[in-house]
Amino acid sequence: MNILKLSKSMLCGLMAVATLASCDHDNDNNEIHDLTRPTALVTVHPHDDGTFCFSIDDFSAPRYPCNMKTSPFGNRKVRALVNYVQCTDKSHSHPMLPNFVNINWIDSIRTKMPVETLGERDAEVYGNDPIEIVRDWVTLAEDGFLTLRVRTLWGNTNNKHYLDLVSGVNPENPYEFDLRHNAKGDSHGQWADALIAFNLDSIAKHQRGDVKVKVNWQSFSGKKSTEFLLRDQKMYDHNK
Repeated sequence: MNILKLSKSMLCGLMAVATLASCDHDNDNNEIHDLTRPTALVTVHPHDDGTFCFSIDDFSAPRYPCNMKTSPFGNRKVRALVNYVQCTDKSHSHPMLPNFVNINWIDSIRTKMPVETLGERDAEVYGNDPIEIVRDWVTLAEDGFLTLRVRTLWGNTNNKHYLDLVSGVNPENPYEFDLRHNAKGDSHGQWADALIAFNLDSIAKHQRGDVKVKVNWQSFSGKKSTEFLLRDQKMYDHNK
């Protein structure tokens, strides 16, 4: 599974959000709305009837599009960047559902499930090429997903790099993972960033309360690790 390299314009948009919004996921009330940058990082929730909504974080009420009837991603639950504004059409106002929006554009992030460790074969199968996790507003755990902005070297823009989140690496801690990168030999060139998300539903079913998810990876300066707070979705389910 390849990771999605960001275009120059999308990178500028992400930088603009980080600068202007100061990690604010939701920017409904901007008087000057910039169509070139994402308004928020969201989780797209498809419904059985083909409609959909999206959630901004673990606490906010979901948003419902008033200018799109079906999800562009079909029945897949994915992470996405979206640019939207409040819907001004009064026909969509409802006391129980106040958060209707007009979507200007929405672009999914490559969303994957974790993979099981193969023990000593992890490096061979999943790779051991260096990669950096970028500290950014889109690097976080929320809505039952781990979303990462990563940085590595690309020599050929057409080459596909593979990224996997490997579970089961610590028998004593089911919330510890190894982030594995396979550059497929494309390990020289220019720095470039990408976004990827991992669906943590497989561990959420065993989760009791908020937990810390530990991620280990091979960086360009050696082995590193960090922790992310993963909220208990049974407690913070805004789609009930």
